[in-house]
Amino acid sequence: MTATPTAPSRPRRKRGEGQWALGYSEPLNKNEQSKKDDNPLNVEGRILGIYSKKGFDSIDPADLRGRFRWMGLYTQRAPGFDGGKTATVEEEELDARFFMMRVRTDGAILDAHALRTLGGISVEFGQNTADITDRNNIQYHWIRIEDVPEIWDRLGSAGLTTLEACGDSPRPFLGSPVAGIAKDEIIDGTPAMDEIKRRILGNPEFSNLPRKFKTSVSGHPSHDAAPEVNDISFVGNVHPEHGPGFDVWVGGGLSTNPMLAVKLGVWVPLDEVADVWEAVCGIFRDYGYRRLRSKARLKFLVADWGKDKFMEVLEGEYLKRELIRLDSPGVPTRQGDHIGVHEQKDGKFYIGAAPVVGRINGEILNGLGDIVEKHGAAGVRLTAWQKLVVIGVDADKTEAVVADLKEIGLDARPSNWRRNTMACTGIEFCKLAIVETKARAAALIDELERRIPELDVPISVNMNGCPNACARTQIADIGLKGQLVMDEDGNQVEGFQVHLGGALGLQANFGRKLRAHKVTSLGLDDYVTTVVRNYLTDRTEGESFATWAARTDDANLRGDLALEAV
Repeated sequence: MTATPTAPSRPRRKRGEGQWALGYSEPLNKNEQSKKDDNPLNVEGRILGIYSKKGFDSIDPADLRGRFRWMGLYTQRAPGFDGGKTATVEEEELDARFFMMRVRTDGAILDAHALRTLGGISVEFGQNTADITDRNNIQYHWIRIEDVPEIWDRLGSAGLTTLEACGDSPRPFLGSPVAGIAKDEIIDGTPAMDEIKRRILGNPEFSNLPRKFKTSVSGHPSHDAAPEVNDISFVGNVHPEHGPGFDVWVGGGLSTNPMLAVKLGVWVPLDEVADVWEAVCGIFRDYGYRRLRSKARLKFLVADWGKDKFMEVLEGEYLKRELIRLDSPGVPTRQGDHIGVHEQKDGKFYIGAAPVVGRINGEILNGLGDIVEKHGAAGVRLTAWQKLVVIGVDADKTEAVVADLKEIGLDARPSNWRRNTMACTGIEFCKLAIVETKARAAALIDELERRIPELDVPISVNMNGCPNACARTQIADIGLKGQLVMDEDGNQVEGFQVHLGGALGLQANFGRKLRAHKVTSLGLDDYVTTVVRNYLTDRTEGESFATWAARTDDANLRGDLALEAV
């Protein structure tokens, strides 16, 4: 019997990733379609002219759950939805009639007027809420659409804005909180950040990116702006002939597919930083993957291309010139948070202080304004670690400032646990969250301060309410990723997946996860206590928590076994 001939197979056409530079200009998902339908920057006019006058019910859903983000606005989580419903109900069901609002500072020094402006907005329009985020933002809640124009006017009077604090846009910049004042600074990156902001904020050429684009600029040797986990970072370095400048690191990011940035090994002078930023962001805009939101960050493109191809496109297509090569700078053991009292290069002092997991309020912001004015300080900068730094304090006033900060709930000499614990917004306000974070982290700090009050080595704890890693869970000594878990009685309760031994700096790596290991929120205090005590008992001389976590037995990390007490 003769076999029936089959048609020759055709080569399968590779599916496009929505890269504009390769001709894929048609939107491949609803987010891309929304941005093509109307530039998100245009929503500002509708907020001012329509929505703020007619109220919440007048808002176009495409604006509400999409373009509003370019104005720094997200709807906050409606009450009554537990973590089990986060990904199971329609998005509109989770919408409260109030907004979270992010105010970008981009490394600016907030003077007394700016601090009081921020405080007044919190008290009058945000039910006294305010958080310092790990991206140098002030974040409010309970904002009504009717109040947005007045809030914007007040922010504008203080030189502040919410523009592109969210959305598929150039997100707020991380800068060194001690830029221009630190005695050991390599180079002050402030002029470069100001120039980038001048060129791109509100610029339609950069308002439609595949997804968010995060920037870090710091010339401080402590790498105090988390350069390994940003889309682009400019990192201070010294050329033997040309002097101080910046290396460029690209493609860092966390969330569900964490990647550390690739170091390009170049030297860029201060006045060319903005040009290089535009070129790298242009590559992301034109070659970034737009088909799937889960792959639409620069880190995926960098990983697929590799350093050599990225440099070829950067120099050949965008800069039209070669960059000067220079070995990347050495990295610190741990990145700087600038907590405490430190002398500036001009003889004045800066004072870094810690709130509890970034949570402050309008009254504290007003109090900061009063402290700055009372003591003649220059102002306050925010840090990449949910902390703040008071700038320009006279030597004879440092202890008075420390005392006044303590009085309003800001500690310049905090415990390890207060200093090194971060938490995201959590289920209280965030529609993506699964568990409570801010209050739970604060309670954990209180308990650890009671149980383990003294440490001779820093140990960081980062708590996140979902897998998106806004609080950088993967790079903490103890990272806690919120999820629902089963307790001993088989009930579904709030809990955490645990990451252990993550770090930036010299030991940069992602924390170790133990197979099938989860901790309930109720059992968290005992778990962290046991693991930390196990480390203190089992460590070798000078061994960091990250090093110990990488080499110790699983039993010591699971918390089921407590080694002999220290």
